[in-house]
Amino acid sequence: MKTISYVHGASSIPLLGETIGQNLKRTVDKYPDKEAVVSVYQNYRATYREFYEQTTQVAKSLLAKGVIKGDRVGIWAPNCYEWVLMQYATARIGVILVNINPAYRAHELEFAINQSEVSFIVSAESFKSSDYRKMISLVFEDCPSLREVVFLGEEWTEFLKQADHIFEEDFVLIEESVQFSEAVNIQYTSGTTGFPKGVTLTHHNILNNGYFIGIRLKYSVKDRVCIPVPFYHCFGMVIGNLCCIAHGATIVIPNDGFDANKTLQTVQDEKCTSLYGVPTMFIAELQLPNFKDYDLSTLRTGVMAGSLCPESIMKRVKSEMHMEEVSICYGMTETSPVSTQTHIGIDIKKQTTTVGTVQDHLEIKIVDPETGNILPRGEAGELCTRGYSVMLKYWNNRTMTSEVLDDNRWMHSGDLATMDEDGYISITGRIKDLIIRGGENISPKWIEDFLYTHPAIADVQVIGVPSEKYGEEIMAWVILKEGQSATMDELRAYCDQKIAHFRIPKYWKFVTEFPMTISGKVRKVEMRQIAIEELGL
Repeated sequence: MKTISYVHGASSIPLLGETIGQNLKRTVDKYPDKEAVVSVYQNYRATYREFYEQTTQVAKSLLAKGVIKGDRVGIWAPNCYEWVLMQYATARIGVILVNINPAYRAHELEFAINQSEVSFIVSAESFKSSDYRKMISLVFEDCPSLREVVFLGEEWTEFLKQADHIFEEDFVLIEESVQFSEAVNIQYTSGTTGFPKGVTLTHHNILNNGYFIGIRLKYSVKDRVCIPVPFYHCFGMVIGNLCCIAHGATIVIPNDGFDANKTLQTVQDEKCTSLYGVPTMFIAELQLPNFKDYDLSTLRTGVMAGSLCPESIMKRVKSEMHMEEVSICYGMTETSPVSTQTHIGIDIKKQTTTVGTVQDHLEIKIVDPETGNILPRGEAGELCTRGYSVMLKYWNNRTMTSEVLDDNRWMHSGDLATMDEDGYISITGRIKDLIIRGGENISPKWIEDFLYTHPAIADVQVIGVPSEKYGEEIMAWVILKEGQSATMDELRAYCDQKIAHFRIPKYWKFVTEFPMTISGKVRKVEMRQIAIEELGL
């Protein structure tokens, strides 16, 4: 009898039965004088005691502004220490923090505010090419729930003075009323199909996910974690902030947005032991002309997520960046986000071809997308997750919730995956990304993995584009290594005789970057749209 593709993450370590605020207080009591948050570019430092006092002030100021438990409060800003203060202040008083994507424009901003009925926003003045103050003024009148906006800077300073109007005993009663099963956060998914959906997560969801990620990373009070990934996304706020604080580690913010040089300078100056990023970030760091000038010897571990890392890059991260204990995480916002993670010490093949094993206290199964039946190990099907990490719902969207969350509380990922005999999971693509060319089911990831073996290719993404003859044809977008060259004909010749003819891309496009979501995932939908226009398909 074949072993089925089902596994349960049994653990001797119990789940945390507490709110995010209670967890913070436990860490503060243990390590009051340890640095909690460092924002290098803002010249900000706070010990756990100072950080706790500052979150109290922010929480009281929100209450003084009429924000009550259960209200939705937006945060629209790039990475900054105020973002972390808002994350913990809102959690302490039972307010639901709505993460607003820093890349949003007015139309998307209006949708997020109205869909979750945000009553109050803390916002940066601007970021990169975005004028937040102008965009908010454009949509304010069309957002009936929105009462007030506080901009970081002078308005933030004035806002903090409002804390004096709240009595301590009233604040304590509100904080004590918060339950860990209640919603604490709404994150809007990238919305590649229609409007974004508001993933609603509880204290129990994200606090435990951060805590158990940290256990696999062997985090302790000695760790200093450099976080260049955005707080807007689960990577930054869960794998980053919540994970650090649950283990008494230090959050280190190198910059408001990703900058390869500033990230490595921060690792060196702050003696960071851990570094986060998506593979494209690590590739950018390794390709810096002055890479060897940075002292990264304090690094021990870190997290790569968003997509699998090519083996050649992983080897350099381990050896040249000293991240011997780097871990791969996989999941989705709807699962808080991490469902699987590699253990420290696994071999390089497992680390670059799989996303690890099921996280503690979770269940994973791989099913036939058509029948829902669990498949034998080794067969590709849809990955599903069940357990404490699965979202509460999509906010105010019962229809979309029921499409991904079944009656038995299994979250359907839409990802194609296989499970080997040891329980290691490999992601083979998206169900909707599957290219069907002349009746052949073709995995883009399979072709990408092959093209990574070409010595001139730094990164590659494969998509399907329309074809009258075959239904779909294959297109490869290629980023070449610095100083390297290759032509379309050379790459075609490289594929010839090595892979099946139907897997060889018909179209090639040389680029310096891919369209990305704010969370570091490649936007293949946008790539298809660009390709269709450019190729006249």
